[in-house]
Amino acid sequence: MKNGSTTISPAARVELGTYLVADPAICHGKPTFKGTRIMMWQVLDELAHGMTPDEIVAAWGGKVSRAAIAESVLLARESLLDERGRLRHREEALAAA
Repeated sequence: MKNGSTTISPAARVELGTYLVADPAICHGKPTFKGTRIMMWQVLDELAHGMTPDEIVAAWGGKVSRAAIAESVLLARESLLDERGRLRHREEALAAA
């Protein structure tokens, strides 16, 4: 597509890990578990509400494995915290407060 003199290309699929992908053709690019339309936030929400990984695996009929759940937690952690466990964007968080 062209917009004036700038070429606009569609967003590309991003491999987030072994089990997770962000693909604009799947769930509007929200992170999903590969081969499914199960969004990462849904599994994280279930964990936050007290479901165990084994209960989540059973609830989704085995479409999301324990390893995939662990990867989603790790990815969420890495997006929020640095390697020392500190808030990644501390300056931005402090400015917003």
